[in-house]
Amino acid sequence: MGYYIDLRSISIDNYKEVLKSAYLIPSRMILKENTDDNLNKLKEHSFENLEELQKALKNKKKLPELSRQFDIPVRFLEVLRAEINGYLQKPNKIKDFPDIDDEVAGKLERIGIKDSLKLYGEVLTPQKRNDLSNKSGVSRKNIQKLTRLSDLSRIRWVNHTFAYVLFEAGFDTAKKVAEADCIHLYETIKKLNEERRIYNAHIGLNDMKLCVDFAKNLDFEIDY
Repeated sequence: MGYYIDLRSISIDNYKEVLKSAYLIPSRMILKENTDDNLNKLKEHSFENLEELQKALKNKKKLPELSRQFDIPVRFLEVLRAEINGYLQKPNKIKDFPDIDDEVAGKLERIGIKDSLKLYGEVLTPQKRNDLSNKSGVSRKNIQKLTRLSDLSRIRWVNHTFAYVLFEAGFDTAKKVAEADCIHLYETIKKLNEERRIYNAHIGLNDMKLCVDFAKNLDFEIDY
């Protein structure tokens, strides 16, 4: 349980199936080549889950050596390393969220809360949110909003702007994104942005599918 996906909970066997069914960007399609053979070789070297594998692949300079040891192409290991690291989504800074003013961000920063990761553990229950509001001087309304933005920030590829977009579109928790139909999510967000011009980047249907698929792997522990 926590902000990130528990990599220990994803076994090598489970990850095989994840890779086979996952939509991957073109630069990572090598992970769909000889997936069973390559991951079976890793299992033979006593790797049982993604946390163990992430630690082994942590040092990029050692990948050529590991490639020889495991008899797996070095490029496969490089892309596998990047894909696993992507499960640990970079936190969003509180001050970067649209519609959160500097005064609110400043009050939280003064008590050591600068990003969505730091905030997450302080807002899991109504009581904790009330305590944080009293301690920081930030209104309960803003704490509630930031709770949802922090929750959404756990989803891979969701930066501060897109967390706000999801919030405004009514998909204001990670659980709602996980349960969403990706086509409906795409169409809702596309319509919202056409009306309000919140962002300039292109967010396509495949992007929505990636978000939904990733959100399904998260724990939903915030008591709203």
